[in-house]
Amino acid sequence: MADLYGSHLFRESDFMTIASFGPQTHMCVGLLGGSFNPAHQGHVYISEMALKQMGLDQVWWLVSPQNPLKSKKGMAPLEKRVKTAAQVVKNPKIRITALETRLGTRYTADTLKALHMRYPNIRFVWIMGADNLATFHRWKDWQVIFNMCRIAIYHRPTYALKALSSITAQRFRNKRLPARMAPVLKQKDNGNWIFLPIRGNTLSATEIRNRLEHKE
Repeated sequence: MADLYGSHLFRESDFMTIASFGPQTHMCVGLLGGSFNPAHQGHVYISEMALKQMGLDQVWWLVSPQNPLKSKKGMAPLEKRVKTAAQVVKNPKIRITALETRLGTRYTADTLKALHMRYPNIRFVWIMGADNLATFHRWKDWQVIFNMCRIAIYHRPTYALKALSSITAQRFRNKRLPARMAPVLKQKDNGNWIFLPIRGNTLSATEIRNRLEHKE
């Protein structure tokens, strides 16, 4: 098997890959990016809700080598984070990948450009929590990102007001669709986005890391 994840070798029997998808593949795929440090049931919950609410064919987790906006301190090695994610996920429609390492990209805008070139017939929906929308204007080429795919924002406790009054939400307020249109978001043009007020999941990777540290 080829080295799908950069300098680390992963056995295909252990990790789901997307290597078999060619440029002619027609699918609707949700992209959930992040450090996954570690992956937890909150990530799974959002992914499964996205599959159900938007009728996606798959959700790909993009396990980032290093989030440019997060400190390297306390960041587990990429291989460990991918393995942990694979242990958490049971749904075959959720694919664990380290695509950014494979593509040689660091920023979301660059990753999306590379994915569009590799899979021109796949419709992508970027999935993220309301906490990310609140600070999205700090991302590199944030306005470009919004115009490169459809975006689904999931509610997180205490973040709804900050998210919906954020710079990004105000900049793209005319592109926001009502929650009832979630099933057809994948058919809309890039730049359209939706806020889905699902049951909030308070679990966070930071909380899990703190619990693990106290046990040691």
